Amino acid sequence: MDLRPYIEKFARRHVEVEAALSDPRLFDNPARAQELSREYARLKELCASGQRYLNVLADLSQHAEILKTEAGESELAQLAREEIGALQAEEKRLARKIHLALVPADPADSRNTIMEIRAGAGGSESALFAADLYRMYTRYAERRGWKVENMDSSPSDLGGFKEIIFGVAGQDVFKRLKYESGVHRVQRVPATEAQGRIHTSTATVAVLPEAAEVDLQIRPEDLEINVCRASGKGARESTRPIRRCRSFTSPPG
Repeated sequence: MDLRPYIEKFARRHVEVEAALSDPRLFDNPARAQELSREYARLKELCASGQRYLNVLADLSQHAEILKTEAGESELAQLAREEIGALQAEEKRLARKIHLALVPADPADSRNTIMEIRAGAGGSESALFAADLYRMYTRYAERRGWKVENMDSSPSDLGGFKEIIFGVAGQDVFKRLKYESGVHRVQRVPATEAQGRIHTSTATVAVLPEAAEVDLQIRPEDLEINVCRASGKGARESTRPIRRCRSFTSPPG
């Protein structure tokens, strides 16, 4: 499969996004600016990979020519064979990366993520397991340069967590964490076990993309206004408008 047309397509889109980001009016819409900034970072990496892929193809062609002109056992031919092996492995890696970029992305992949870890079966040991999972995810986030913000937690007596909720912000957070959602199980001799028996503990992990901001437009004709009056002997007359919204209309797009 010839990947050159797709690499050129990425390069053209990269130029378009770069031009859009240079327009100061774009930042009047922060959500759109953030979306384009993420796309720009993704395209910049893809363009670099695409250029590297084209360079590898050119090097492979040159080394193939060397093998045609040199004697089979010459030192130059042996060096060319070694280089061809390394270049072919690099070509496969880069081609796979470009192929994956051709798959339409999930719009939620680039969003920040909210994670909830909740202790399941296993008593105190499951709370310790939940804490281990939390440390695992936070260290993974640190390695990728993501920002972690604790939102709520319910610690256990032994230093674990009955439940902990935290947010993770960064590039492609939901894309890399969404498959962690589900029930996690561990079988081990816990610190709470005095006789060395193996326990099975579980914890549930929920991974949710951060909700996108939506602008609501409430038109005056969508409001229903009722005026209620109360009067009578010994009572004070009161007038209080009650406003109800019959519908919400969001702007097109």
